[in-house]
Amino acid sequence: MEPLPVARGDRVGVVLLYLGGPDTAEDVLPFLYNLFMDPAVLDLPCGGLMRSWLSRAAATLRCKSVRKEYEAIGGSSPVNRLAKEQAESLEALLNSKQGPAPGVAFRTYVAMRYWHPYCEETALRMQQDGINKVVLLPLFPQYSKTTTGSTLAYWQALERQGEIPSWPTTCVVEYAAHPKYVQAVSERIDEALQRFPRRLRDDVPLLFSAYGTPLREMKERGDPHCCLIHDTVDRVMAHRRTQRPYQVAFHGKAGPAEWLTPATSDALNDLARRGHTSVLVVPIALVTEHLETTYVLDIVLREQAAAAGMSYYEVMPALNCHPLFIQGLAEALAKQLALGHEAEPVNGFANGYKLAAFEPPVWRTHSSGRCSSCAQCRHLAEARRWTAGDPVQLRINPSRTDLSGV
Repeated sequence: MEPLPVARGDRVGVVLLYLGGPDTAEDVLPFLYNLFMDPAVLDLPCGGLMRSWLSRAAATLRCKSVRKEYEAIGGSSPVNRLAKEQAESLEALLNSKQGPAPGVAFRTYVAMRYWHPYCEETALRMQQDGINKVVLLPLFPQYSKTTTGSTLAYWQALERQGEIPSWPTTCVVEYAAHPKYVQAVSERIDEALQRFPRRLRDDVPLLFSAYGTPLREMKERGDPHCCLIHDTVDRVMAHRRTQRPYQVAFHGKAGPAEWLTPATSDALNDLARRGHTSVLVVPIALVTEHLETTYVLDIVLREQAAAAGMSYYEVMPALNCHPLFIQGLAEALAKQLALGHEAEPVNGFANGYKLAAFEPPVWRTHSSGRCSSCAQCRHLAEARRWTAGDPVQLRINPSRTDLSGV
């Protein structure tokens, strides 16, 4: 997307877009209903009252079990609180002496797709605060049509229908290979490795686990999510410059459709069969603690690992407010600003960004030299390179240690 012109005196609203989560047990049912009402989540050949009825039925069916999952992690989602803390940290950095635009005031906001604060609520606050320019910043490092695409499309739909103001707007589409995001992940890995006995640390395999999507999203709709996940993993392993077994897998499968593989649970069993007695699971697509990290990965899969004979199992803490991650967000945002321009762009999304079609900018097709890739890979995309001279093709070491290819 084209950079958004900003000048001294502008009030820029930075909107951190995320999915949200229930605050109480009573919130679980309406949260699930909102989730299933999203066509990107529940793809139904119907709309209107029929879709509403089916979404409510699905939410009711899942409510009891999901409520128990939230009860197991304290009764509510940690997402809303942590996203707010990230927004506060980012706002402080943007308005500091190290900020990207002297004379420009930045206000950060959180807008959730399926729970409070909804996009409409956030836009009303922004209007009351006198915001005159907007940067949308999804808290999804790797673009997917089911997350970033859905969230951006919803914001634009509200704008087109007149339910929120139409500001001059740009957005950060993905930052899967941003050096500071990559370094922050690597540092969190080092922190988690300290939990293992010293004698094992150098040999603990890394199991990168990302939230998956139905396989048809990649095959039929060109979703680059899988490629961007593998791009991030390549960058992290290259940054670490050490030999260590690793693999990429996907969790979160729902429904009968075929999903990206391997499933994290299958990869975990495979590691155990190969004789590994320890593993560090690295949630690679979630930047805050989440039901998927605190329940699925840290409780359900921990029990599975123990049953498979693993003695040491740990889950990497989420990035949350890691300083390098916040700096990376600020730098990615700054790339979308053209400083010192007085001319006002046309209201609405810069450069005619067609979010309703769930189409990201043109992706560069990656080379077959990528170190990690999935069995179904169609080489759809590679992540944006954020530094000058950054090579497109990346190799970690001639002696490959990606377990997924073994």
